[in-house]
Order: sequence, then structure tokens, then C-alpha cells
Amino acid sequence: MMAPGPWPLLLLLALGSGPGPGARGYFPEERWNPESPLLPPRVTVALLARNAAHALPSTLGALERLRHPKERTALWVAVDHSVDNTTALLREWLLRVRGLYHRVEWRPLEEPTSYPDEEGPKHWSPMRYEHVMKLRQAALEAARAAWSDYLLFLDADNVLTNPDTLGLLMAENKTLVAPMLDSRAAYSNFWCGMTAQGYYRRTPLYLPVRRRERRGCFAVPMVHSTFLLDLRRAAAAALRFHPPNPHYTWPFDDIIAFAFACRQAEVQMFICNREVYGFLPVPLRSHSTLQDEAESFLHVLLEIMVKNPPAEPSPHVWVPPKVPDKMGFDEVFLINLRRRTERRARMLRTLQEQEISCTVVEAVDGKAMNSSEVEALGIRMLPGYRDPYHGRPLTKGELGCFLSHYRVWQEIAARGLRKSVVFEDDLRFEIFFKRRLMTLMQELEAEGIPWDLIYIGRKRMQVERPEKAVPRVRNLVEADYSYWTLGYILSLHGARKLLAAEPLGKMLPVDEFLPVMFDKHPLTEYTKHFPKRDLVAFSAEPLLVFPTHYTGEDGYVSDTETSVLWDDEATATDWDRSRSQKMREQPELRREARNSDVLQSPLTSAARDEL
Repeated sequence: MMAPGPWPLLLLLALGSGPGPGARGYFPEERWNPESPLLPPRVTVALLARNAAHALPSTLGALERLRHPKERTALWVAVDHSVDNTTALLREWLLRVRGLYHRVEWRPLEEPTSYPDEEGPKHWSPMRYEHVMKLRQAALEAARAAWSDYLLFLDADNVLTNPDTLGLLMAENKTLVAPMLDSRAAYSNFWCGMTAQGYYRRTPLYLPVRRRERRGCFAVPMVHSTFLLDLRRAAAAALRFHPPNPHYTWPFDDIIAFAFACRQAEVQMFICNREVYGFLPVPLRSHSTLQDEAESFLHVLLEIMVKNPPAEPSPHVWVPPKVPDKMGFDEVFLINLRRRTERRARMLRTLQEQEISCTVVEAVDGKAMNSSEVEALGIRMLPGYRDPYHGRPLTKGELGCFLSHYRVWQEIAARGLRKSVVFEDDLRFEIFFKRRLMTLMQELEAEGIPWDLIYIGRKRMQVERPEKAVPRVRNLVEADYSYWTLGYILSLHGARKLLAAEPLGKMLPVDEFLPVMFDKHPLTEYTKHFPKRDLVAFSAEPLLVFPTHYTGEDGYVSDTETSVLWDDEATATDWDRSRSQKMREQPELRREARNSDVLQSPLTSAARDEL
């Protein structure tokens, strides 16, 4: 029998190979192409604004950076009862971006500028609640009428720093889900407990979720400010803000009324904290002013920059230029190592945002100094000095830190600067920093109280007894034994006293040297080397600056402790943070070091810290 020729084999191979390029088939119906992808969901963003001109550039900039196609996004924007230029700002923005978005609905209300029953622009009166409920209802109905798949409610001062927020929330596959927003305090945009009357109730779950000790998407009785509603869900059709449900007896409040509607419709609210999504300010008290609100939001922008890039404003709106000044001081110094470029950039931006001008002082890099350079400066270590936590001598990093501050003191003395502020580059500012500092100095000078040094940031080491409050000056105490030099004010007399002590010939860390000089150091074996200890030292209370990171936290970097010994480059001083006594004591010191009898400024309690 003859073997089969090649043609039948080739025919079988051709028939068995399946569709080739272009998916050609034997019949015309088989000539198909792969299906095109689904279009992204249609989203309506509802933005309600009142007296929000200070926040809108950043909020709108973050909104523009969301990674959701703008042609699949509609904007519903309402303004009411504003005395600032919120209406003009939003009108300008909408005119410039309306061609980018699918649809824009604009609802301005320029008159009146206040509610008849309100006590001030921060007071939530019954008439204001009702008007906001009607606006939110109008946004909800507009999104339904446009057949939107999702509705994102976004408060005008909520900054979504994560551009993937929308996609991440959609992926949770929930009817109603909110991204957990961060603030300077425990406050966020959700509750974990609610009373039978609809009020907030503290629960053990809140802080672990807020601190991200537990991560996930959690069922909660209340979300507010910024949240995403899936309008495709059947149950979403029963939700409403106004008028409230006929059986509604809870407080007349837009977020509580909506939470009640969700409960009646069996729609569970969820808060998601898997990522950092954005930030919001802590609400101010009802007597606060618009200036307070603007400065509070400014603090949000500063907090964003601690661990994130700046929240850049929208390029489609005009932002007033900053006019920096020195806060009434002769000079503001910023000490920064040349190799710490990211710290310098962040600090310069945070100071610029607060309209504070500064002079950058290049820090001495102790790690780069050799023994001959140390000897040429006449530097000798204080006899018997040992670090109280690690039992080691001075490090090269501590040496460089001391010399950096020493050079600032020299410049103050050489230029005859009456009063100067000194900042290190690893600090964060407290809310209302500039106004509180300037008020403190005005009151101190009005009383004619002599001073040399004022801590505005420190770690208080003596916590057994309270520090003495300064009479007739708010937020000021006589400083006791303290660590850290991240922020302080120094007078010309104070600088001269520090230099006259000739510390280079008996050096110890700069934050040990200062308490020696105002005679509050507990170790006589150190103080005996400095016979004249008459520095007059105070401290702001509460403090006005804090470290960006505490010992052992993620992102913590120390150029003083992670170093080598000053006279032995072979001995590194990086240490095991998990076993560090310093790390264990630090939270305890932060909790205990409080002075309760100090005269307080109204700004100290202007912002609420409750949940």
C-alpha cells in the first residue's frame, strides 16, 4: 500500500489550526473580531461649597488628578450663602474645565450671604441643615436622571491625594462606601457607633480602624463628607436626604438623616482604610471665624506634606500669591544638611505656605569630618559624658548637630539679631502656628519679661512636677529639663551667653547643653564644667512644633544617632529600635508631660479633637 502524499496532511493541518489572524472562518459569520472593552462607569461628582475659597484650589486640583476618564464624569456643583469669592472661583474653574468633562451642572446662589437663624459662618443652624439636605437631594436626583452609575459626594475641603480613589472604591463592590480620610487628630469621616437617638457613640473599634491597626472595609452606621454611592443597586433608589422619612425622629442633620434612610432601605454603609485616600480638616467650633477655617485648612496641606507630595492647586484657578515675612523676628533660620534635599524642599514649601521667609543654614555634616578637622576647631568632649540611653560617647552626628546650632548662634551675635527663630528640618507645625507664635511674643514683650531662650518644640524630660506658668502670658511656662532642638527662639543676649560658655572645649549634645545653661540639668558631673548657668529659658505650652517622625516609627531617620563615634569611625551607633529604652519611654513621656495650670489662648481650643 502506498504511503499518503503530502497534500492530505497539509489540508488536515490547515483545517485543524483554527482561525488565523483576523479570525477568518470558512463561513462569513465566523469572521469575527475580539470584543471591544467596556466603557468605564459613568460618575457624577457632587460638590457643595460655602465660604470655601481657601480650600477649593487644592480640592479641585486633586479632583482633576483622579484617574477616571473625564469624558465619563459629570460635575454637579452648588454654592450658597458665601461671603468670600467661592462663587467666582468655581465659576472660573467650571468655564475652563467644562470641555473636559461629560456634563456640568452649576447651581450658584449669591444672595443671601447668611442664614437668618445662624450665629456665624461656622454655625450649623436648622435652616442651614435643611438647605444642605435639599441641595444633596437635588444632586442625587440629577445623578439618577443622568443615568449615572455612581455618585461621588465630595466636601469642598476634602483633598483626595490618592488619584486611584474612585477605582479602589468601585472595586469594593459596595452600595455605599467611603474612603477613610486622615486628619491631624482622631477625627475622620465615619462613626463606628450610633445611639438609638442617632447621635455619635464611642466604640472600641474606632481607634484601631482610624489608626489603621485594622485594615479593610468595615460596616459602620455612619459615613459622611466624602463617599461613593452605587446607583445601579436596586436599594439605592430608596435613598434620600430630603424630605426625611415620615418615621424620622433623629436630629435634623443631613448626614444623620441620610444614615437613617440607609438603615430603612437596608443599605449598609462601609468605611475603607486599606490605603491613604486623602485628608480633611478637623471641624472648628461654631464661634470660629473664616480666618480660623482658612488656617485650619492650611494645616491640612502641611500635614499632607509630612509623608506625601504637596497637594498642588488646580492650574485652572487663580491662587493669590504668598507674601512671606519673618513674623516680627530679625531672622528665621532653617538648619539643613545638604544631602537631605527632600527635607529641605518640604520645609521650604511648608514655610512658604505659611508665608514665612527663612534663611537656610547648611548644617555641618559630622559624618564627613575627620579627626584633624575636629582638633583644628579645638573640640574636646566633656569629660565623662555618656549617652543616658545607650551608654556611648558622643557621635559624629551629634557633633555635627552641635556645630550647626553653634554657627547659628555665632551669626546671631555677629549680626546683632535681637530675636531669631531656629528650625531644624524634621519638624511638623501645629495648627495656627504662625498666629499663635506671634501672639505669644507680643504678650511676652508687652509684659516686659526678660528671656533668652524659648522652646517651641521639645521633649520634656522632667515630668514628676508641673512646670511653672508665666503670669499674664498665655501658653508659656518656665522650661525644665528638656531634650530636642527642633524649634526654638533665641535672643541676642541668649546667643552671647551660649558662646561665652565656650562649649567646644567641653562638648556634649546640644540638647543636653541647653538645660545645663539654664541650670535644669539633673547631673552635677555635667553642670560643674559650666559655672555660669544663667540662661533664662521658657517653653511654649502647648508646643507649636513636633517631630515629623518619632523614634522607631516608619520613616524615622536620625543623622545624630545613626552615626559613628566621634573619635572612632569603626564603631557604628545605629541601634536595635525594638530593644531601645528610648523608644519605650518616648510615648510615656508624651502622655505625661502636660502642664494643666497654664493660661490658654482661644486658638488652643478653637478646633475640636473629638471623634
